[in-house]
Amino acid sequence: MRNPGYAIALLILLAVQTSSAQIQDETGLVAPNAEVVKLGEGYSFTEGPVADPSGNVFFTDQPNNKILKWEAETGKISVFSDQAGRSNGMFFDNKGNLIACADEHNQLWSINARGKHKVLVKERDGKLLNGPNDVWVHPNGNIYFTDPLYARDYWKRTPEKQQDGEHVYLLKPGKKELIVLNSGVVKPNGIIGSPDGKNLYIADIGDKKIYRYVIEPDGTVSGRSLAAPMAADGITLDEKGNLYLAGNGITVFDKNARQIAHIPVRKGWSANVTFGGTDRRLLFVTAGDAVFGIRMNVKGAY
Repeated sequence: MRNPGYAIALLILLAVQTSSAQIQDETGLVAPNAEVVKLGEGYSFTEGPVADPSGNVFFTDQPNNKILKWEAETGKISVFSDQAGRSNGMFFDNKGNLIACADEHNQLWSINARGKHKVLVKERDGKLLNGPNDVWVHPNGNIYFTDPLYARDYWKRTPEKQQDGEHVYLLKPGKKELIVLNSGVVKPNGIIGSPDGKNLYIADIGDKKIYRYVIEPDGTVSGRSLAAPMAADGITLDEKGNLYLAGNGITVFDKNARQIAHIPVRKGWSANVTFGGTDRRLLFVTAGDAVFGIRMNVKGAY
């Protein structure tokens, strides 16, 4: 096996810094002299990054209906699926399946290692979902996903809201009935949970805040508290419990909701973020028509 940093080191040698703005980092999260580098380009709109156990990162090119795979060892990018249901947010379950927010028909999918999918959720109370956006899988198999309304020009359905609200849902293993979480959010977007399964984080882009919840034994949530006082799209955690927010580049908050870092990525919106690489120290960012990475001193929570 190659040195874990081989592929990233090679890319850094070949890449140029993508932003003239300075990285702000109070606590040494970013590796010394690290720069944001472009890992791939030529897409329409990238989203949904998530790493497998080997550190390979799967991400979507939603308008082109593709899931792509960035290989941690080589840095190469290949097409994993070109019939991806217009997938948006994704997360691996404990069986190695990709759980994907398949936005084309407002469904939640499970995609196996061969790229074959099955539909987990296609409606609630006889109506289509608004548009599943992001998803996280609890260690016990419970699936949490957000369902805001962002009308798509490829929908064949009416663009109006289908459900009685823009909810966060819980789907338990082997069940078909969705449970609406009492989250109090206005418009949920990004979602992530702690690896120990005790806390859930929801980006409320409507309220311009990130909230933390306690996950109860029955899977519901309680004890809402402020995790970050700003809006975000996708979110993730590092091994220390710091929260990473995609939007204006990547902004990092500690456990006390205090901003401790900001990483400029590119002009315009950064949609989502995760950790990848063989050592889980590559911060991987989806942003517009490209994907980017920067070496970190910390590992991802996943």
